[in-house]
Amino acid sequence: MGRVGVLLLNLGGPEQLEDVRPFLYNLFSDPEIIRLPFRWLQNPLAWLISTLRFTKSQENYKAIGGGSPLRRITEEQAVALEEKLKEKGHDVQIYVGMRYWHPFTEEALVRIKRDQIEQLVILPLYPQFSISTSGSSFRLLERLWSEDPVLQKINYTVIPSWYDRPGYLRAMSQLIAEELDHCENSEQIHLFFSAHGVPLNYVEEAGDPYQKEIETCTQLIMETLNRPNPHTLAYQSRVGPVEWLKPYTEEAIPQLATEGVENLMVVPISFVSEHIETLEEIDMEYRHLAEESGIKNFYRVPALNTHPVFIEDLADMVIEALDGPQVKFAEVAHPPKKTKMYPQERWEWGMTTTAEVWNGRLAMIGIVAVLVELIIGHGPLHFVGLL
Repeated sequence: MGRVGVLLLNLGGPEQLEDVRPFLYNLFSDPEIIRLPFRWLQNPLAWLISTLRFTKSQENYKAIGGGSPLRRITEEQAVALEEKLKEKGHDVQIYVGMRYWHPFTEEALVRIKRDQIEQLVILPLYPQFSISTSGSSFRLLERLWSEDPVLQKINYTVIPSWYDRPGYLRAMSQLIAEELDHCENSEQIHLFFSAHGVPLNYVEEAGDPYQKEIETCTQLIMETLNRPNPHTLAYQSRVGPVEWLKPYTEEAIPQLATEGVENLMVVPISFVSEHIETLEEIDMEYRHLAEESGIKNFYRVPALNTHPVFIEDLADMVIEALDGPQVKFAEVAHPPKKTKMYPQERWEWGMTTTAEVWNGRLAMIGIVAVLVELIIGHGPLHFVGLL
């Protein structure tokens, strides 16, 4: 089989406060995040946004300890996965490739070439596929592969998504059950699955399977959990005037309160690691919203991180990928070139929130003065404070 490697993909995040500004610059330099009519505007705009918003972003990272834990947790997952594969008789080198911060995907590829890896499994740490997360990383890798003859010699396969794997479902169910068992009258607790949202047109126009995979995943977790608790699925982190997947988390929580729900347990379904969206958005913002709305008891299921059942399933996934048919970049869903990326009207525009976890797109007006006013003001760009 030759030398075998696994490339774990994630988005990355600033590890300390000094990283926030360059992280934002990297983020907004990417045309996958902001689509401009003129490419020469990309870097100046990235500089502008990162300069105007990094102080607010730093405040949010201060609230969770001064930086994102995503790299540390991902590297812990990599170590645990490598050890589990060795236990199963597979000597595999694990690499971590982040999209917008160290270690960048390009850095991981340098190490892969240096180690003369001959067979590679590319495994995104997103259970559900979206053209804006796994798809974005796959498109980057596809381009890098096309430009590098050395990479083209590597026998690779990709794992597009794994939301329905029994091991992953068991791990999620175990975490939920453990939290429920710590509570009195646990059967009365309403389970609130919160997934990161995407604009509706990603699904309706670009054919993104994300919504279907999230909904199916939620149902499978409930079946595996086998508890009588009522549950709700909603989508967090919506920003801007365009329509995103519904229901919105910030609307669903008050609605449940008006319906008499007093005990709410949030399950972060599209995240496998603690990061800004779980530690700040859910634990702080949504907890505050729930309490203001009348929810008496607010609980949150932790992310999987290095949960042993989860790590074992990742190892089994790698082994199955090595033994199974290859999946190439071209076989993974690509957004059609003619897909309308939001906004669809001249003065409607928006961005994804907390891009540590998701990519988004922005169709920008070409007037820098208006953009500056929006950034400085209280418009949709307030989300950058969560980055």
